[in-house]
Amino acid sequence: MPPVESLTIVALAFLLAGFVKGVIGLGLPAISLAALTATLGLKAAMAILLAPSLVTNLWQGFVGGHLQQILRRLWLLLLVLCLATWLGVGVLARADADILAGLLGLVLAAYAVSGLVRLDPQSPGGMEGWLSPVVGAVSGLLNGMTGSIVLPGVLYLQSLGLSRDVLIQAMGVLFTVSTVALGFSLRGHGFLSPELMVLSACGVVPAVIGMLLGQLVRRRLSETAFRNVFFSGLLVFGAYIAVRSLGAIW
Repeated sequence: MPPVESLTIVALAFLLAGFVKGVIGLGLPAISLAALTATLGLKAAMAILLAPSLVTNLWQGFVGGHLQQILRRLWLLLLVLCLATWLGVGVLARADADILAGLLGLVLAAYAVSGLVRLDPQSPGGMEGWLSPVVGAVSGLLNGMTGSIVLPGVLYLQSLGLSRDVLIQAMGVLFTVSTVALGFSLRGHGFLSPELMVLSACGVVPAVIGMLLGQLVRRRLSETAFRNVFFSGLLVFGAYIAVRSLGAIW
């Protein structure tokens, strides 16, 4: 069994991350990655993220009635993302973990800034045909190296002019596919130890409980105010991880 300290950290991280996802519909991978990387390290955080992320995104991605439409439009992006994730984990296996943790911190901070300024990405228009695989490649590499898919993947989906329901389901599909690709890639490169798999499984129940609590609070709380708190906190987390990693490198 993993140490009690690790189990406690995992439970608290996913309880918080699930709560955020329950309130605003996103944020579980970002919050849990930030919290776990700051305490247990990047490689462990990426492995522990797998089960809770998969469980909490399966429903969002595959229930809603728009799956066929989403796959018809995004299949190439998703395919390239899976291939690039394998390559990204290959980089993870060889690179300095502190450098990649610093990269994760910068990605999370940039995503937080985009949320705080309410960045409205422009529609790709006629460029979508070639831009989708490019976005899939960059997102997959970052997914494999840092466990994060928010940039440019989420911003790209927001630029496509999808209706709210389709966008929510599309993000669920993106997160589900990226999590499965990351899981296979981590296993293929020997990163999934039995202890990390146990910790990942132990994060499922706190994540679900957090989501249910967040959904209850959502009815009584201004979503706009909570999003500002979420992105502000994520900015602090990202900056902390980046600065700490740079300090370790130097």
